[in-house]
Amino acid sequence: MKTKNTFRRLFSLGQLGGMGLLLLSCGGGSMSDAYGNFEATEIIVSAQAAGQILQLVAREGALLQAGEQVGLIDTVDLFLQKQVLLAQAGAVAAQFPILQAQADVQRQQIKNMENDFARIKNMWCDGAATQKQYDDMEGAWEVAKRQLAATESQRIALHSQQETIRRQAAQVDNNIAKCRIENPRTGTVLVSYAEAGELAAPGKALYKVGDLSEMKLKVYISEAQLAAVKIGQPVEVLIDAPDGGVQPMEGTVCWIAGKAEFTPKIIQTRDERVNLVYAVKVAVKNDGRIKIGMPGEVKFSTNFYLAGAPADL
Repeated sequence: MKTKNTFRRLFSLGQLGGMGLLLLSCGGGSMSDAYGNFEATEIIVSAQAAGQILQLVAREGALLQAGEQVGLIDTVDLFLQKQVLLAQAGAVAAQFPILQAQADVQRQQIKNMENDFARIKNMWCDGAATQKQYDDMEGAWEVAKRQLAATESQRIALHSQQETIRRQAAQVDNNIAKCRIENPRTGTVLVSYAEAGELAAPGKALYKVGDLSEMKLKVYISEAQLAAVKIGQPVEVLIDAPDGGVQPMEGTVCWIAGKAEFTPKIIQTRDERVNLVYAVKVAVKNDGRIKIGMPGEVKFSTNFYLAGAPADL
């Protein structure tokens, strides 16, 4: 009986030891499901106007806010264009009173001719006026009305010219606004391509800004793993620790490729024998530990299995 009890104790200890090894193999000590590198949303900010860069404060490593003005391109030529347009607008506006006075005179002339024509017509009906007098008065009256119509047409043309100048001025204002270099998105300056004093041209890259507050770990998974991964799924992300271990972080699957691609040579997956893999991006809030290009690992699920444990545990 004593020998039989000793055997039971040894068997129970063996079960607990095996269970512990199983916990280590299925828990924190398990292999990661995918590997990759971190990347950030990067934007290359380019000049929208031509001219000398008078100011550019986008230094590498600087944190810039969205909408913040970080530079200025020379606007002297555009300012002079605006002054020319303002002078033209003033000259056009000065013609309106002249045309108004001219139209008033022509209206009075038409009114007078209308009365004269009525008298000539009566005299012509009574035989006191000749046909030529009747025709001359009628023709003069028609000429005066057409002159008034021409004056009104000139006013319409001036209004059109005034609108054209207004739009040209708005275009110049828009070009002046493009000379103000504004940061499009909150982020950190990664690379600076230009300095104050250099010449800028539309499309010339000035600096690159990246949002480092949220990084994305791009990994590749096999088709067998695809069914277990979905957008919005919380996952565990592991990064290298200073002591040679790993540090866990929380992540969320934010993107899954719509089609497969051939396995990149630098990518390792759970099953390296597959030929096609799917790209997946995991969003991770960055507390400063993650850098662009840093390697990372991801576990899509962590399950603990208890096999063969005694019922009283």
